Amino acid sequence: MKSAQTHHIAVLTGDIVGSTALGAARLERAMKALEAEAARQEAWHGGPLHFTRHRGDGWQVVLMRPALALRSALAFRAALKAADEGFDSYIGLAIGDRPRQLTGDLNSQNAAVFMASGHALDDIKTTATSVRMATNTGGDFNALTLMMDHKSQDWTQAQAKAVMLAIPPDADLFYTDMAKTLDISRQAVTKSLKSAWFEVIDMALTSSEQARET
Repeated sequence: MKSAQTHHIAVLTGDIVGSTALGAARLERAMKALEAEAARQEAWHGGPLHFTRHRGDGWQVVLMRPALALRSALAFRAALKAADEGFDSYIGLAIGDRPRQLTGDLNSQNAAVFMASGHALDDIKTTATSVRMATNTGGDFNALTLMMDHKSQDWTQAQAKAVMLAIPPDADLFYTDMAKTLDISRQAVTKSLKSAWFEVIDMALTSSEQARET
């Protein structure tokens, strides 16, 4: 049964890391990469993510399949690093009740789940640690999020490009197909995904998602 999920959504709230140092042109490239990834994920969530910019270097999306929230967050990181290895984002993740109305501009939303996502982001940025991704809850899900954050922060551009192709929940591309898409050898795809820890990351994500959607 998935009824417990139908009344919930997930919200990701992010700030680009080191946006001032990036400069206006690179910041715009980073935002375009995020916006394109949001469009790509519409197929995952069965509808628009309502990608919204705020405060210059901030962004927010809403996810209609909250069980995929961590996979989505990692995909946004991969999209950034695939565009430029120097790009990254802090991400606060929250899961909560779906508001009655969801508009195209999320800046107008003040439902509890949106506030919780923003608070999670603020907590990350005000804590003197290397954490860049965390949830609004404790427990196993936040522990998994922290571990995934640690394993993905140092993805190279080559790793991120391979992860982008492999991370969709319904991905069925063979490594040979991925190699053709990326115009590299199959061996290079294998090396990139292995060094990105993708196999174990995907297994952990799938296990968590199956538990949260049942």
